[in-house]
Amino acid sequence: MPSRRKTATFTSAFFTCLCSFVMICVVLATQHWMSSEIRFSGTNSSVTISLTYGLFSGTCEQFVDVGLQISEKTFQVADNLSNTKAKSMITAIIVILVLGLLSSLLSSGFTCTNAVSNPYQTFLGATGIYTWNSLCGIFILTVMILFPVSIEENGLSVELANGCFSFLQTHTKSVHTYGYSYWIMLLIIFLNIASIIIIYFYDHARYSKKKEQERPIENAPKDVILF
Repeated sequence: MPSRRKTATFTSAFFTCLCSFVMICVVLATQHWMSSEIRFSGTNSSVTISLTYGLFSGTCEQFVDVGLQISEKTFQVADNLSNTKAKSMITAIIVILVLGLLSSLLSSGFTCTNAVSNPYQTFLGATGIYTWNSLCGIFILTVMILFPVSIEENGLSVELANGCFSFLQTHTKSVHTYGYSYWIMLLIIFLNIASIIIIYFYDHARYSKKKEQERPIENAPKDVILF
């Protein structure tokens, strides 16, 4: 059975990993990744399309230049994308998030195992936890980079607006605001870093104690009288 200190340490790491897993589920499930105001102008009038969307679905509203709302409807992101590159980018983001979810799940399993037992395999211990938490953090950071790239390079919001309403005029201006579903990913990265730090300090303290116990006898205090 593990010591109380080890149990407490790995239980703390387990809760941080579990929180990371839950947060990734929230990121995937919610549609508050991006809020955009897309303005289109013509010869006689201008139209503003307000979008709020995530990876799978969203809502769009159409306003005329006096601020009067004409219509509102929901949409599926994949159905509104005609650009193959933008659609591929969204698919890649979803796949990477699922990989991060699996990494977080494995990390939770490893920390839980170490909290209640002493696994013999090295990879099931601190090494495995370092690996899965690092991978999860890398996956989430990659998503945080890819999504803004898709917004700016592929004109994701503009294309979704065109998919919502037909016969839109010339695009003149876009204003983007990242929602809480996006910023939660920063918390996920911090949770993975916290898990690594917790295990590192425990592992470092255990290693230092072990080296101290293995210290050669000549390094012991020389206040012993030899007969």
